Amino acid sequence: QVQLVESGGGLVQAGGSLRLSCSASGRTFSTYTMGWFRQAPGKEREFVATISWSGGSTYYADSVKGRFTISRDNAKNTVYLQMNSLKAEDTAVYYCASAIVVATTSSAYRYWGQGTQVTVSS
Repeated sequence: QVQLVESGGGLVQAGGSLRLSCSASGRTFSTYTMGWFRQAPGKEREFVATISWSGGSTYYADSVKGRFTISRDNAKNTVYLQMNSLKAEDTAVYYCASAIVVATTSSAYRYWGQGTQVTVSS
């Protein structure tokens, strides 16, 4: 089993930056694909970014491409989401999750963190 804990959320002005972190327990972290999803009030959870176990493959939602960067440090059992040029529409609870394969659909992800709130003021 994998336990995931997100951190780094907060309140930021539009145009600003935040870096989210997701720390994982377990010695198998380096074998998992890791993903970030978000859910805004009244909306469904949506895919943000994903990274393969080696870090060699990354995919992004069109809405964040060019602004967000996903990365991982397997030695630290941590995955990151660097968010730049934030917009009001990026406001949401952000979740990290782990999966066996690279995927952009939430159903492929088995383990989830509790989420961290990101609020972007306009």
